[in-house]
Amino acid sequence: MTRIHTAFLSALAATSLAATALPALADHAKDKAHDHEAHDHSHDHDHKNDHGDDDIYKGYFDDAQIKPRPLADWEGDWQSVYPLLQSGDLDAVMAHKAAKGDKTAEEYKAYYTTGYATDVDRIVFSGDTATFYTGETSVQGRYESDGFEVLTYEKGNRGVRYIFEKVSGDAEAPMFFQFSDHKIAPAKADHYHLYWGDDRAALLKEVTNWPTYYPAALSPADISAEMQAH
Repeated sequence: MTRIHTAFLSALAATSLAATALPALADHAKDKAHDHEAHDHSHDHDHKNDHGDDDIYKGYFDDAQIKPRPLADWEGDWQSVYPLLQSGDLDAVMAHKAAKGDKTAEEYKAYYTTGYATDVDRIVFSGDTATFYTGETSVQGRYESDGFEVLTYEKGNRGVRYIFEKVSGDAEAPMFFQFSDHKIAPAKADHYHLYWGDDRAALLKEVTNWPTYYPAALSPADISAEMQAH
């Protein structure tokens, strides 16, 4: 479905950075280099990962720490935070960032508007199945792991994309999706950024648009408070 794919392949690399796969740690990870735009998104997060390791959350880790992860890490019903940003429910989060950061609240909101933008307002992961919802329309596919890729950013920090490939399902369901949740080993996700489409390599170059999802059970106030608490 074109609407599902087009929002995520818009703004690509303006500056360069390398992405290196680790095939020894993931069967399907590719050992090719990729060029990417400098990804500032990780630097706008203030909170630590679930293991209390701030260095890993910020993207500083050793290759030996990276482990394959199952789709079960993202099991559940997830909501996009983009509608919350548009409605003003996250204005307090932008003000919180402005009080600590180097941008105004309006500048942060513009930055996250580009980052969060998506028409996929809900995603459900159950077993090996992913269902993408746009309003009342949904597409579904069955997916298996396609390993992971390690991206090295211009500022020297790194990120891991965990990749899954469609093996059956609706033709309109994306062929690939790639998780980034600041974790590099098996652990349940509390939120995540997702990239999806039919071109694996192109998705790895996308670093300006990172649709972000939180558990569907959380209220707007819950999500705002969680974002500000860290």
